[in-house]
Amino acid sequence: MNKELSPKQRAELLAALKARFDANRGRHAGLVWAKVQARLEAKPDQLWSLAEMERTGGEPDVVGVKSGECVFFDCSPETPQGRTSVCYDREGLESRKEHKPKSTAMDVASAMGIELLTEEQYFALQKLGEFDTKSSSWIATPPNIREPGGALYCERRYGRVFVGHNGAQSYYAVRGFRGSLTI
Repeated sequence: MNKELSPKQRAELLAALKARFDANRGRHAGLVWAKVQARLEAKPDQLWSLAEMERTGGEPDVVGVKSGECVFFDCSPETPQGRTSVCYDREGLESRKEHKPKSTAMDVASAMGIELLTEEQYFALQKLGEFDTKSSSWIATPPNIREPGGALYCERRYGRVFVGHNGAQSYYAVRGFRGSLTI
């Protein structure tokens, strides 16, 4: 798989990211687009991952800077449509007897070069707006929950954020996953 963007794809991605950056200044107060763009241009290998976040409906946006690196989260209003109907991980998928989905959140995220949001990151995202009011998103699940077969997801209902659990083999048309990428 070619993980390089053509000059046209790169220009289109940067234009989309800049437009989203400008339209949602509250997500990244104090950041200047020129610095973000310079960081992106210095890391062209990671632009492909951002393009995958965009292609699958994640609407990635800068949500902060950590140790000089730009942190991007999927900021689509609902869980990204191009990443729904997935089990949590490969073990969960293989444990299904029938009606297996095509993939898993962990496999898709790995192939895209991104990570699932953690619970802490998900709550931070929800401070920037209201996300997943009609959908839910798998989040990175700690080993003490995953080892006995569980996996965590989050959603916003009734004006608050909930963390729930399912078996890792579960999948739903309205559950996908949100990713993060640090560049």
